[in-house]
Amino acid sequence: MSKKQATLASFWANGCSTVIKGPPPDPINAPHRHTQSGDTASDKTSKENEVPSSSSSSPLVEHSSTLIAKKTSTIEAKKKRRVIDDSDSDIQDANDASPTAHASTTEKAKSDDESRPPAKRSLPSPDKKARAKKAKKSSSPTKSSYKSKTEVVPPHHAPSSGSDSDLGEHTAEPPRASPLNADLSKPEPVSTSCSELFTNVCWKQGEKVPYVALCDTFDAVEATTKRLEIQSILTKYLLTVIRQSPDDLLQCVYLCINRLSPEYEGKELGIGESILIKAIAVATGRPVAKIKADLETVGDLGKVAQSSRSSQQTMFKPKPLTVSHVFNTLKEISEISGGNSQAKKIAKMNSMLVACNGPETKYLVRSLEGKLRIGLAEQTVLVSLANAAVRHEVGDKNISKESMDAACLEATGIIKQVYSELPNYDVIIPTLLMHGYQELPNRCQLTPGIPLKPMLAHPTKALSDVLDRFEGMTFTCEYKYDGERAQIHKLEDGSTRIFSRNSENLSGKYPDIMDRLPNIGKPGTVTSFVLDAEAVPWDREKKCILPFQVLSTRKRKGVTTEGVQVQVLVFAFDLLYLNGQPLIREPFVKRREILHQHFQEIEGEFAFAKHMDTADVGEIQTFLDESVVGNCEGLMVKTLEKEASYEPSKRSRNWLKVKKDYLSGVGDTLDLVVIGGYVGKGKRTGAYGGYLLACYDEDNEIYQSICKIGTGFSDEDLARHYEFFSKHKMDRPKHYYAYSDNPKDLPDVWFEPVQVWEIKAADLSISPVHKAASGLVDSNKGISLRFPRFIRTRDDKNPEQATNAAQIADLYRAQNINSNNKGTLQNVDEFE
Repeated sequence: MSKKQATLASFWANGCSTVIKGPPPDPINAPHRHTQSGDTASDKTSKENEVPSSSSSSPLVEHSSTLIAKKTSTIEAKKKRRVIDDSDSDIQDANDASPTAHASTTEKAKSDDESRPPAKRSLPSPDKKARAKKAKKSSSPTKSSYKSKTEVVPPHHAPSSGSDSDLGEHTAEPPRASPLNADLSKPEPVSTSCSELFTNVCWKQGEKVPYVALCDTFDAVEATTKRLEIQSILTKYLLTVIRQSPDDLLQCVYLCINRLSPEYEGKELGIGESILIKAIAVATGRPVAKIKADLETVGDLGKVAQSSRSSQQTMFKPKPLTVSHVFNTLKEISEISGGNSQAKKIAKMNSMLVACNGPETKYLVRSLEGKLRIGLAEQTVLVSLANAAVRHEVGDKNISKESMDAACLEATGIIKQVYSELPNYDVIIPTLLMHGYQELPNRCQLTPGIPLKPMLAHPTKALSDVLDRFEGMTFTCEYKYDGERAQIHKLEDGSTRIFSRNSENLSGKYPDIMDRLPNIGKPGTVTSFVLDAEAVPWDREKKCILPFQVLSTRKRKGVTTEGVQVQVLVFAFDLLYLNGQPLIREPFVKRREILHQHFQEIEGEFAFAKHMDTADVGEIQTFLDESVVGNCEGLMVKTLEKEASYEPSKRSRNWLKVKKDYLSGVGDTLDLVVIGGYVGKGKRTGAYGGYLLACYDEDNEIYQSICKIGTGFSDEDLARHYEFFSKHKMDRPKHYYAYSDNPKDLPDVWFEPVQVWEIKAADLSISPVHKAASGLVDSNKGISLRFPRFIRTRDDKNPEQATNAAQIADLYRAQNINSNNKGTLQNVDEFE
């Protein structure tokens, strides 16, 4: 972390309540403003005359009149404050570096304020002018270059002492009674020593959000690894956008998660590294060869582009970029196709790159690459959005810290739940702005045509574990079919769609399923629905399930019914929506009953998952054996009545899976990403003899090596993998790969992270070589797999849905509990 980044992160995380009329300071190079903890008499009078804001249940868009009405009194109060001199700025610099120093300095400032009357703002002395001129001359070339604004940002209250603790991630179920209304009759004032607004507000209310403001936020996020600090930084930025330019909030959120539309729409930029390098060369006037050479050294094309831009001289200064302009241009690039598309994309990229200043170049290039890699997970964005919504609705009310925490808890739970049911920001954010977060559950619900992330099961290694987990509860056992998860939607207009577990539209892959959907509902009983099912390869003559690998030969797009060679049978096991009503909050026993009441089996085409309701371990064992004979993977065990709702995007302990090969070794197979290959020898000459695999670290957005693998492959597998990965070779590893740099461990060839494999292993062990889950179990070492074996390719998963580092650590701890009765099993329930 650079010194500038550390200063910037600290400054934004701590905030500043003093608002000075005039141009905003540069967050990296300019002296920081001093935070005054004491109020003058004029300040107190001003606060007593403040107009109270609307109630917590009011919409977000009702804030403007209250804020504008406060400006006049605020400006007059600020004019009477003492001059903030250079020594104050020095003190603030120390405060940002040390929380302890900040506290003592604040007390000193308060004492000074009490011992002297407030001075009127005066012109700076000649010495100060000289120092300011010198500071300006020596400033960094990457500093933000906004137009100066004279607008005073309306002040508002913050939680106690500016602590980040109130910005923490809240995941508990939300209460239904609003905490904001609970304590308003007897408010306990919250400290106002810390500003909640983005400290570098440099655009007027109603103007478009400058792109550089978003990039400065990214810089601050990248400068810290602390989740609470990241939430604090992003909360302030989103709060400022809501107050200043609410119409830009949707685009800001999309750029934070590096997406242009809902995930299920599959919109991609289609820009390779070579095209992007050409665009950077055109925009900066540097040769392609030099940019490639710098990339070899630095490993980050965004940083290379920023360095290239900072050294470039321009005759005319382009118009500053805005968030909306960048977002819309990226969408235009994603829609370019056909002849001369490469040149058109380069022209669009060039138009933005030449207008970039400071950190804009780095983050624009990373957005064009398709990954920011600053440690900003989507779940963190949701938490920050919830916190910003609460703080905006609270406005300037005096409420207790406990009430603020409870409100953030409620909002976070609501927004996360709503997004899991309806993963579409195009619907959620306008509703949030118009009606407030408490109305979201009533207005944003599961909707046919918009896929939700499926509920997943936890693995278990013994049938006794099932009985222990579900003691005193009714549960059912179902066959676990070895196929592809299929979420089937029928809309009110009669149209149908099929989505995979990662929200990919599979309608083009399964035209045969699409043709039969009008017939699966009982006549006159079904107008719309969402089914959770498994598409399984089926032999119609022998009437039996075929191995999953047979299904993997089918193309993912452009399949015709006439061209189908492998038939599929759909096994439905859950009903999430029927005839305009979401059912996910109903217990599973009721959902299954409604499923059987309204749908009908069609031989060889559509069937219900075979199930048995029992709590007898002998009967469960027999049922498991029967499932294996029927070419299934094993059993799914689910609660029926208690804790039996459908939990989108969760790996819930209310669903357990028992596979035939779970009863020994590791309790689950792992889904790992291929990142490297080893040249084959002997019988494997002309192919890759082995591969380097990695798990995905969600928090740091990196792939961590976990093992080499060379077993489980047929000759056909080796030939197919060699042909596939030969198209995805790289000259060097990605800068977001974590691996051993020992020459004997390095692969002969590096690959793009494009494919996921299902792997079975004997067990997991602490490794001084591999980096998986580094720091989660052992402070200095990672985790590796012993005797890994290839099972199959997971085309239904993208690389970021591979087994993550936290799950690897969880499997290791579970292994220790079962074998040595040591370690602590962490409950990793939620997929982010």
